[in-house]
Amino acid sequence: MTPETTRKRAPSRRSLATRARILDAAERVFADKGFAGATMRDIAAAAGTQVGLVHHHGHGKEDLFRQTIARRAEELARRRLDALAVCKAQGTPTLPAILDCFFGPYLNLAQGDAQWLAYARLVAHVSADPAWRDISEAHFDPTAQVFIAEIAALYPAAPRARIAAVFVYSVSAMLALVTSRWRIDALAQDGAAGTLDDLVAFCAAGLGASLT
Repeated sequence: MTPETTRKRAPSRRSLATRARILDAAERVFADKGFAGATMRDIAAAAGTQVGLVHHHGHGKEDLFRQTIARRAEELARRRLDALAVCKAQGTPTLPAILDCFFGPYLNLAQGDAQWLAYARLVAHVSADPAWRDISEAHFDPTAQVFIAEIAALYPAAPRARIAAVFVYSVSAMLALVTSRWRIDALAQDGAAGTLDDLVAFCAAGLGASLT
């Protein structure tokens, strides 16, 4: 058998498109129903494909769930770290600037994009369930630790545990803005509420009060 026949064949364009469609569908279904409530049949129906293909690309529901989380995590982390690097190149960042670098990339991606909005709901599911702790540790904690370190540099006397706590509160506020903007708009009644500036101001004030 020659190397040409044993070499692993690269996925075709059609196969890649099918996988992307399945991951998009999984993202929406898991966001709507959670891990326990979603089925592979639900995902197949949402993707407009056969259940067998979902199993082929997903390798089981849990593995598909993990793939769905991992798919966007790398891009989001890169955008956040790039924003922070640009900010630090201009001098020592303020607390609002640090928060803007963390919140801004995601809010910009989620603006008008149903898939990124579904991803926020999916991340909220993961963040609220300790059963998925390893997912957070692998895909979100490394970037979070970088931002926590930047905040710690501004408040050297603050205990690390307190910084971590108020940072998690702030992340929860970001997820609430993304997933519940409809509720904010309904209460505001003028369609002008729920902005990145509002979020940064709110969280910076809370963190500053807690850490001083």
